[in-house]
Amino acid sequence: MPKLLPSRTDTEIDRSGDPSVLYVDNDQTKELVSTLSSETTMDAFRRLNEEPLTASELADDLDLSIQNASYHLDKLQETDLIEVVDTCYSEKGREMNVYAVATEPLVLVLGTKNDGPRVKQAFAGLAGVVGAPAIAIAAWQSVAELVDGVVGAQ
Repeated sequence: MPKLLPSRTDTEIDRSGDPSVLYVDNDQTKELVSTLSSETTMDAFRRLNEEPLTASELADDLDLSIQNASYHLDKLQETDLIEVVDTCYSEKGREMNVYAVATEPLVLVLGTKNDGPRVKQAFAGLAGVVGAPAIAIAAWQSVAELVDGVVGAQ
C-alpha cells in the first residue's frame, strides 16, 4: 500500500548563493566559531554538507540521542549555517524537519573588515592565476573523454 505522506525527502543540497565574507571583528564570526568549536556540532555540520537529514537520521549517523542532535541542529540554525529545506513524516505520522547547509557559502577571513579591499584584490589575483590552467584542464578532460569514447567504440 502506498504511503500518503512522504517519509523521505528528495531535496538536494543547493549551494548556489554568493559567498559572504566574515571577518574576525564581526559578532557573527564570534558566534560561528563558538558554535563550530564543539566537536559534535562540527560533525553534524560536516554530515549535513553531504546530504539533507532529519534530526533522527543525524542522531543515528552520529550515535546521538534525538534530543542531543536537536540541540546541535538548533545551534547551527541560530548561526545560519543550516536551514530547514523540507518536511517529511515519520512512520507514526509525525512531521519532521529536514535540515541542510545554508545555500550561501561563507568565507572566513582572519583579518578585520578594513582588510576587505586587499582580500578582494587577492581573490581577483588568484582567479587570474588559476583561470587559464583551470580552462586547460577542463579542455584536456573533455578531449580525453572523447578519445576514450572513440577508442572504446572500436
